[in-house]
Amino acid sequence: MKQLLVLSGKGGTGKTTFVSAFIKLADAHAYADCDVDAPNLHLLMGQGISPEETDYYGMPKAVIDAKLCIGCNKCKSSCRFDAIVVTNGYMVDHFACEGCGVCAAICPDGAVTMQPAIAGKLKLYRQQNKAFSTAQLKMGSGTSGKLVTEVKKAMNIKMQKQDFAILDGSPGIGCPVIASLSGVDFVLIVAEPSMSGISDMKRIIQTAKIMQTPMAVTINKYDTNLTKSEEIEGFCREEKIPFIGVVPFDKRAVEAINSGNTIVDIDCVSGRAVKEVYEKLIKIL
Repeated sequence: MKQLLVLSGKGGTGKTTFVSAFIKLADAHAYADCDVDAPNLHLLMGQGISPEETDYYGMPKAVIDAKLCIGCNKCKSSCRFDAIVVTNGYMVDHFACEGCGVCAAICPDGAVTMQPAIAGKLKLYRQQNKAFSTAQLKMGSGTSGKLVTEVKKAMNIKMQKQDFAILDGSPGIGCPVIASLSGVDFVLIVAEPSMSGISDMKRIIQTAKIMQTPMAVTINKYDTNLTKSEEIEGFCREEKIPFIGVVPFDKRAVEAINSGNTIVDIDCVSGRAVKEVYEKLIKIL
């Protein structure tokens, strides 16, 4: 299955807007939202369908047995995350616990054990012959990269006979982005014409190069800063990165998204521009 991933290096550039439009244009049967910290593709692609939910277990959490605890304070004094609290006895703050296991190893009476903890939920939307995989990480939980891997695995298992899949990535260049990049065939980078947008675009380009993943760049809302848009296009020429078009700022795009539609569901300038970007992208793929 050939996989297209959409990234940006920062939030708010319009990744999900592009992905939802691409899914409609390609009539994609396999797609995923890899932004497990703040998924939102389901708002456009999952209406009217109840997902199949599966508990996701991340790092184990420490649990203190009050009957065995002798109050020696070794666990609290050894915890570097200040996760041990003392109220009516010793307890573990699971939001602060990182699951390192030091407290369990140092407890002289075996009062502390490491137990599995639910860190989020995997969600699979299935309708006819289509599968949409996503997840929601629990607040304060780690291992987001591992959860992204599980999201991709669920999509691959259910739709292994499909030829093409589209993935909506997360912002930044951290663990969930690395996990999203792993194994994909191509990355489209949606750039924003601003100082922070250019800086973050360069970081994600460097990350994709390290992962040896082919890429192309497009600019969303290019007409909000024409100087910066020209700077992005010039950078792509210098770095020999395919530049496949621009999309203008469009108030009708906001109206479409707020109504639960994609920008190619209505006749608007941004929708027509995204279609042109998609057609160029498919030729590269």
